[in-house]
Amino acid sequence: MPRLAFTQGFWDGYETLEKPVRAGVRKAMVKFQAMSAAGLNADKGLHLESVANARDPRMRTIRITDFWRGVVLAPDDGSDVFLLVNVLPHDDAYTWAAKRLYSANTATRALEVRDAVALDELTPLYETAAREAPRLLFAGVSDGTLRELGIDDQVLRAARSLADKAQLDAFSTLLPEDQLEVLQYLAEGFGPEEVYRDVVAVRRPVDAPAEPVEDLATVIANTSARIRLVTGPQELEAILEKPFEAWRVFLHPSQRRVAYRTSYGGPVQVTGGPGTGKTVAALHRVKHLLGRSADGRILLTTYTNALAAGLREMLGLLLDGDEESLARVDVTTVDAYANGVVRAKSKATPKPIGDREQWQLWEKVIKQLALPFTARFLAQEYRHVVLGQNLRDLDAYLGASRRGRGTGLGPTRRRQVWSGVERFEEFLRDRGETTHLRVCMRAAELLTGEPAPYTHVIVDEAQDLHPAQWRVLRAAVSPGADDLFVTGDPHQRIYDSRVSLGSLGITTAGRSFRLRINYRSTEEILAWSARLLAPVTVDTLEGEGTDSLTGYRSLLHGRRPQAQGYSSRAEEAEGLVERVRELLAGGLAPNEIGVCARFNLSLDTVEEKLKAAGIPVLRVKGQDTQRVDGVRVATMHAMKGLEFRAVSVLGVNEGTVPFTREITPREADPLQHDSDLLRERCLLFVACTRAREALSVTWSSAPSPFLPPAA
Repeated sequence: MPRLAFTQGFWDGYETLEKPVRAGVRKAMVKFQAMSAAGLNADKGLHLESVANARDPRMRTIRITDFWRGVVLAPDDGSDVFLLVNVLPHDDAYTWAAKRLYSANTATRALEVRDAVALDELTPLYETAAREAPRLLFAGVSDGTLRELGIDDQVLRAARSLADKAQLDAFSTLLPEDQLEVLQYLAEGFGPEEVYRDVVAVRRPVDAPAEPVEDLATVIANTSARIRLVTGPQELEAILEKPFEAWRVFLHPSQRRVAYRTSYGGPVQVTGGPGTGKTVAALHRVKHLLGRSADGRILLTTYTNALAAGLREMLGLLLDGDEESLARVDVTTVDAYANGVVRAKSKATPKPIGDREQWQLWEKVIKQLALPFTARFLAQEYRHVVLGQNLRDLDAYLGASRRGRGTGLGPTRRRQVWSGVERFEEFLRDRGETTHLRVCMRAAELLTGEPAPYTHVIVDEAQDLHPAQWRVLRAAVSPGADDLFVTGDPHQRIYDSRVSLGSLGITTAGRSFRLRINYRSTEEILAWSARLLAPVTVDTLEGEGTDSLTGYRSLLHGRRPQAQGYSSRAEEAEGLVERVRELLAGGLAPNEIGVCARFNLSLDTVEEKLKAAGIPVLRVKGQDTQRVDGVRVATMHAMKGLEFRAVSVLGVNEGTVPFTREITPREADPLQHDSDLLRERCLLFVACTRAREALSVTWSSAPSPFLPPAA
């Protein structure tokens, strides 16, 4: 009986297929597995066919539907393992299969694939340009060294034609991934010994044969991290039923070289736009660190409860239920961790209040003291300056820098502000209450001077953390090798936090990495969404200099986003219902569709309309669950960390996005005004980049000024 194995490329494509095609895949695979090896070629329903003029003679296709074919790598050595590598429309399948060449990497022993035809066509063009280059990218590395690292003749010729890292990026989609990763490491300045240790040794199985072999079954076994071998009908049904879980913790080459480097000399920073796999890299870093010691404890943390719940679920998937390892990892938010520290070490139970209650207290402060400030100004001054710099008395505040604040304050006005701060904190004490950031300040104090509770701290969504939260994390782990691993994207900063990591003892110089390839959304969605941020500059994660989306790209392509205005909210809601009906009719499941708006009030109407049309709906307010049927409906803030095949963003109107009440008047504080506008832009950017294949943005009356002109 033939056995089936599935490559990661299959999972990437399977999830995007429409329902009839996915049903065809399942039917073909079940039929394939049920047949005997002898009867496989004779079967007229499966249509296992050779590919004319293929670079790899083992290439075959099988019938999925009348218009779709599966691409299969067949054994030529008498073994019974067949590898399903892709599912494409009929003509595309034959074209794709004819160009690809599969081989075993001579160093890692893993199966790898390349676009052999495109490599042969592109390399001579770069060789011509290389003759004029003052220096080539890999001039300092010998052919023998490259071969020892797994670079074969075809890739070696291409590598010798490259003048810089940008040209290597141009080749990245054509090269075998193990070889690409070796070249990327070398291009970043790592020595051959480090590359062997951090790439080859990590990927090469301990029991790999001394000499390379081309036996397909053996090579597949050496590539178990990226190829799934199916052992029976029940396992086949299970993995086809839940393909998303199979690839959402998969690590691509650019992520792997960051996550599985043996060790770093200090804090590490990983940045990148939406969909570049920062969270996946963080999870794999946890797995790597767990494997380095038997007793080290790890804190894996993020900004919100929903994101923490998602991390916990994905880590369980990645560790495949290894309860012993999972028990060594605490997955929680920074605020929840700080709260636990205060409860455990001071025997107190903090009672933090929300933004609305704090605002009311500031109003009360202003009224009692007759202060010449607004509640907004005092709340922001307290957050950004007092708590941001951990100021404890008037003298410290009088001498503090107020960088980033656009309203000047002399000594007299600073004394007035400080009187307000003291009264605000007095109100909190009298009520037995506090704030989340004050809990973090207290937790950092309690941890200082004691043995650090964790060996490593991994931080996801770092862009939204406040300095008070960073102080807790810095105190939770001793400074040193592999202490902090930080991931984030400044372009997704949707809360009002400003930080200089260096000032908090978190220096990532020489240990900063940027991921630029989006593995989630199409290039069309990516390009459209990036235009939302084109008019502005974004500060880096460290707070020094600016970040950029330059070079950020996707390998996927699809339809252009739709942007449409309506004359009324009712008409916009009706348009949404019709759009959701079309998506469902096109094969999407309800839980593959996301709908969001700036406010819950707007979503109430939408939810009613969808339910009235007989469409199941699930309101997302915390952790989402793939197991519950229904179109997901959420605020823009609640969309953070989620993703859908199709997303509709509603109510992108003038006065709503940006929300006028959330914007500090320019005349009151021009810097805060610009910061507020940027935060609202980033929020819209986050909402739009939740879409993998289809994006719709709508408004009624006047559109948001943030929307690109073409909209």
